[in-house]
Amino acid sequence: MYRAHVLVCGGTGCTSSGSAKIIDRLHEELKKNDLTNEVAVVKTGCHGLCAEGPVMVIYPEAVFYSRVSEEDVPEIVSEHLLKGRIVKRLVYREAVSENGIESLNDTVFYKKQTRIALRNCGVINPESIDEYIGTGGYEALGKVLTTMTPDDVIQTITDSGLRGRGGAGFPTGLKWKFASGNRGNVQKYVCCNADEGDPGAFMDRSVLEGDPHVVLEAMAIAGYAIGADQGYIYVRAEYPIAVERLRIAIGQAREYGLLGKNIFGTDFSFDIDLRLGAGAFVCGEETALMTSIEGNRGEPRPRPPFPAVKGLFQSPTILNNVETWANIPRIILNGPEWFASMGTAKSKGTKVFALGGKINNTGLVEIPMGTTLRTVIEEIGGGIPNGKKFKAAQTGGPSGGCIPAEHFDIPIDYDNLLSIGSMMGSGGLIVMDEDTCMVDIAKFFLQFTVDESCGKCTPCRVGTKRLLEMLEKITDGRATMDDLDKLEELCYYIKENAQCGLGQTAPNPVLSTLRYFRDEYVEHVVNKRCPAGVCKKLVTYKIDPEKCRGCTLCSRNCPVNAINGEAKQPHVIDLAKCIKCGTCIEKCRFDAVYID
Repeated sequence: MYRAHVLVCGGTGCTSSGSAKIIDRLHEELKKNDLTNEVAVVKTGCHGLCAEGPVMVIYPEAVFYSRVSEEDVPEIVSEHLLKGRIVKRLVYREAVSENGIESLNDTVFYKKQTRIALRNCGVINPESIDEYIGTGGYEALGKVLTTMTPDDVIQTITDSGLRGRGGAGFPTGLKWKFASGNRGNVQKYVCCNADEGDPGAFMDRSVLEGDPHVVLEAMAIAGYAIGADQGYIYVRAEYPIAVERLRIAIGQAREYGLLGKNIFGTDFSFDIDLRLGAGAFVCGEETALMTSIEGNRGEPRPRPPFPAVKGLFQSPTILNNVETWANIPRIILNGPEWFASMGTAKSKGTKVFALGGKINNTGLVEIPMGTTLRTVIEEIGGGIPNGKKFKAAQTGGPSGGCIPAEHFDIPIDYDNLLSIGSMMGSGGLIVMDEDTCMVDIAKFFLQFTVDESCGKCTPCRVGTKRLLEMLEKITDGRATMDDLDKLEELCYYIKENAQCGLGQTAPNPVLSTLRYFRDEYVEHVVNKRCPAGVCKKLVTYKIDPEKCRGCTLCSRNCPVNAINGEAKQPHVIDLAKCIKCGTCIEKCRFDAVYID
């Protein structure tokens, strides 16, 4: 028995910040202080507070240390683990109050969250099946195989109201029911979409890195429900930590008899294999993903027939994303009423979001459906840095739209977001402040879509390219008002005629920004000016002679020597030489440089 446990985040974010070196140093210091047999070091998944990494939690005190460095380890070992004195300078700032050090669950970041899909992330060692079992892992699978019929399972998932968390929000139980016919007489497959491709999204990756067994258990439950004996997890190769932990988990589950033949002593057999994706965004579309698993170029197929009838290898197939699978075992164990008690009328349960952009608490959050955008950004997210104003939030990635400040209090669920021109998507939530150019944002997402189009259908292959050219024309100051009308017309044409979801939703960022920020488009077109000062060809850098003190900092740092003037005299920018890099604004201490 250990008297203390030190949990260190081993997710991608903290690993990139040096958590592996911290773990190595911990082992060295524990050995040096003869604490190896008293203190256990546990490498966990993501805790959610990615902006504060590397993070460390020490039990039994549950002290949360943030931004820990390798150099801090000796002090933590000698003070906290050896002498019992908390190193206050390293404690997460929100956990420190007048009353002392609070539980992490009482901090603003965590107390409004409800962690179901993320319940084990940051809590257990994801490479230990015993720790997963110790938190109730594989109990749901045992319950299903020994006390429930396949139809009972499907009815439970249906009654819970769980909808697919991959973006479309299709009822999960209904999807399973479609594929459930002819059990035992037809080869069927269960697939997991772990090809997370939205810019700024890392929800599924974190679940796979922090709790891989939950996906394996859920897929086995689905296999029993529809009569499938084989599953595939399609995960992008750019997720090396997730891939490695999935491989370890599959090996452990097979060793324990939880995958393979006659699971739990029944006549049910089910196994899972991995397939690595090459990073094609279009393979997030279910038919393209299945085509890729088959060894072919990842391109979508016409629907119908739908995958539940003719999917992988032309056999009935169900596909759900990682977050959807992560909810299944809890629904089986706690009952459908428990899950349905959370959320809104048509959007039950919780949703995981990856908070990014202009936000103080960058990271991973799981909130009940119906939580307002304001709560997520101002409370959980800690607000906008530097006192800036909220301008918009992008949800749904390249397939979604921008939510303006006028909808700041909208309850987040599938239908509400669709009603204002956005969508839930897989859960990326990019926050933008007043310094963001919305035309440039639309162009950024469209550039991504153009690059990721598989090229199979003309509306997507050619149409998105033409849209991008129109946006570039606007940001370059070459567009007319007629171009705005053509831009909108082309958006609707692509939505109505593209073959798959990638093309059909590609115009969404353009349409939503046109809907809520048309004045910015007009400013670009009519006045040839970018109000946010982002579009370089539409801005001019100038120096206010009243504010300039002639300190020469701007001229000394200008990379093209475009700033002239003598010391202690107002300087002038040579507009012919200026490359609009912004260095002068960054270096000026007197706010003398401005964008006109």
